[in-house]
Amino acid sequence: MKNIVIYDSTLRDGAQSQGISFTVSDKIKIVELLDDFGVDYIEAGNPGSNPKDMEFFDIIKRKSLKNSKLIAFGSTRRANTPVEKDANVSSLLLAETEYVAVFGKSWDFHVSEILRTTLDENLNMIYDTINYLKKQGKKVVFDAEHFYDGFIENPDYALKTIQVAYDAGADSICLCDTKGGMFPTEIYDITKKVVDKFDCEIGIHAHNDNGMAVANSIMAVEAGAVQVQGTINGYGERCGNANLCTILPNLQFKKGIKCVEDDKMRELTVLSRRISEIANAAPDERAPYVGRNAFAHKAGMHSDAVCKNTRSYEIIDPELVGNERVLLLSEVAGRSALIGIVNEVDPTIDRDSDKTKEILDKLKEMESKGYKYEGAEGSLKLLILKTLGLYKPSFRLIEFKVIVNEPSVDDVNSSALIKIEVDGQEEITAAEGDGPVNALDKAVRKALERFYPEVKEMKLTDYKVRVLDSNSATAAKVRVIIESSDGNEIWSTIGVSTDIIDASWIALVDSIEYKLNKK
Repeated sequence: MKNIVIYDSTLRDGAQSQGISFTVSDKIKIVELLDDFGVDYIEAGNPGSNPKDMEFFDIIKRKSLKNSKLIAFGSTRRANTPVEKDANVSSLLLAETEYVAVFGKSWDFHVSEILRTTLDENLNMIYDTINYLKKQGKKVVFDAEHFYDGFIENPDYALKTIQVAYDAGADSICLCDTKGGMFPTEIYDITKKVVDKFDCEIGIHAHNDNGMAVANSIMAVEAGAVQVQGTINGYGERCGNANLCTILPNLQFKKGIKCVEDDKMRELTVLSRRISEIANAAPDERAPYVGRNAFAHKAGMHSDAVCKNTRSYEIIDPELVGNERVLLLSEVAGRSALIGIVNEVDPTIDRDSDKTKEILDKLKEMESKGYKYEGAEGSLKLLILKTLGLYKPSFRLIEFKVIVNEPSVDDVNSSALIKIEVDGQEEITAAEGDGPVNALDKAVRKALERFYPEVKEMKLTDYKVRVLDSNSATAAKVRVIIESSDGNEIWSTIGVSTDIIDASWIALVDSIEYKLNKK
């Protein structure tokens, strides 16, 4: 099995994604997750760009990592500036990492029009920076920025930038599709020319502006690249970077190329979700391999086929990446889809039993009232528990009150007062929030934490409302779907009512009960 070097840039390139801003604490948590997973290199930031990254490097150097090497990232020296006097280069040394990554221009257009310097000076900038860092005892990765665009327009000059980096002692050279516009055949042909010419580790750094970052990364490996750069969940500027959560299983399970240990690959879905939680970014439900829909089957024919043999509609066993198979309940699914979920609750029930029919009848009854369990698996499992007589409520609502004040102050416009009872003990709690549902969610979880500390792990991650009968105007039924997470698992629950607060409450209760009934 050929080994591939995995180079993660979530903390550097991924942090450039719109809406993502990692704190120093966030960055340390992500380093620990990536190190435990078995990533070879973690590009942790640019110490010369901001004080936060320098603070991070100052803290992280006191911690020992099991599997990963940290990399400080920066640019070549500035034009017409002695390398030893360049502040950015000096900051790379202050980071005190064994490895550093240096990017330099490989496209003559960027040299002339963006850097506004000569082609020869750019070559000197690359050579001087790498040579200086090598003399300081550093191992150097050279990122040839815009290499593929540069090669297409001026192959001789693009290759010269690689040559001077190689001559200066670069330990590895990464070819960058910085604009993200290359096609897989172009990536293969150009990468192969570089691999055949230079006797050193060649890598690929792809952006996803044309939707081909993953394909381009794999084609570079086919051409001989042995280092793959990317980010968890494809985070990155513009359309993102190559998604390691897709690349890794593709290489390991479809191409037979070793990336990480198999037992660690089983943690890939959890890794994806934990980092999305830290980034405060909603997980991509349709993401290959790690998305909630990656192994979800809805059509009756598909569900039936998967129940008979999973190879019929699944490219790998979902357990290989720590995901799970989901058979969606809907108008186009039948008992084959239902029985898989029923057996998660009670493995002794078979497809043709009276209990299965009873659950199916209850499901149809609830759907006639506006419930739709296709995207609310948490509520579906609770419905099965209730129908089988296995459900015991964790708490009882006595009453709640919600007050909305406008205008809002500091993004707070609502307050909720709630009174609950748990095993004969009453608890009254209040909370404020950004909207009535947010306030109610905070209040009920605050009240329950005294009895169920695990509720602290929960967080509401998404909230959707659908009007079911628009002809009824403000008296129409609404369907509320709430998505919750505890950092390891994501689940959805549903509520239906003519009162949006009541529908939200039903979904909130199911969300909490799902978490508490898992045990």
